[in-house]
Amino acid sequence: MTTTRSRVWRDGKEVARDFPFEQISDHLAQKDELTWVDICAPDHELLENLAGELSLEPLAVEDALARIERPKALRYASHMFFTVYAAEIDTDAADDPADGVADRVMMHKVSAFIFHNGVITVRSPEFDIDDVLQRWEDNSDLLRYGVGALTHGLLDAVVDSHFTAVQVLDDAIEDLEDVLFDESAVGNRVQRATYRARKDLVDLRRIVLPMREVVNGVLRHRRDENAPRELDASYDDLYDHVLRVTEWTESLRDMVSALFETNLSLQDSRLNNVMKKLTSWAAIIAVPTAVTGYFGQNVPYPGFDQWWGFLLSSGVIVLLGAILYVVFRRKNWL
Repeated sequence: MTTTRSRVWRDGKEVARDFPFEQISDHLAQKDELTWVDICAPDHELLENLAGELSLEPLAVEDALARIERPKALRYASHMFFTVYAAEIDTDAADDPADGVADRVMMHKVSAFIFHNGVITVRSPEFDIDDVLQRWEDNSDLLRYGVGALTHGLLDAVVDSHFTAVQVLDDAIEDLEDVLFDESAVGNRVQRATYRARKDLVDLRRIVLPMREVVNGVLRHRRDENAPRELDASYDDLYDHVLRVTEWTESLRDMVSALFETNLSLQDSRLNNVMKKLTSWAAIIAVPTAVTGYFGQNVPYPGFDQWWGFLLSSGVIVLLGAILYVVFRRKNWL
């Protein structure tokens, strides 16, 4: 179900909220006002009507309605448009034996049409717009600098969600490192956990890596529009966060690859140890077989048909088996 919300600020002070949807163009036409309109779960007809009223680019409207779209930032004649995704890790997702490893990275899409003095956000219901609105209210003194403050607050909330998601994956990988060298851990568990971490990182990188292009596009738009310089420090900090989360995901990918290779090496090492133990015990067991087989010949030998002959053969078995056991223990084969 489509829902809408709206706010209007003048000189950083809120002057209107939740005005009728038909008044969007009137508020955007006021040069001394800063307007925000939020459209949650929009239908095609609503956006088509809005596009006709505000001269929105049809390609941008199509991207806003698409369920899955690559993060991007594009400039058009009358407005700028970008699509980004907030991230969330579902730690309660359980693997289905029939379907394999479950998808844990949940992506919440939000698109924005940026005008000279207003922003229209188009989002999925899962995206927490209340968090963005709270950021704007907590930094209401910045709103007097125009639409750049709204854009920064929105992108900052998205990048912070990326940080949170990467932190969750980082913690999961650290837990996996502890399990990796646990001899009592089940090998299948480590393999599934490693594959899950790699899969989560691949999904997260799809929305994290393009953020540099999105923020760069917004920065170029601000320079071309001669936007107020008071927000430059905030955007520099935002760009730094984008770089940090990108580098973090890259380092985690390298770490997961190292874990995967280490797990394979440990499996090979454990298999070699098992083969050593089997070979050692086979050699020890071969001793009584050889001795009893030798003394079982149908020819007379020392102790043949005598009780002390039995004791002699048993002693030989025990002595040779003990010698082999000591030798294998020294070589760490047992």
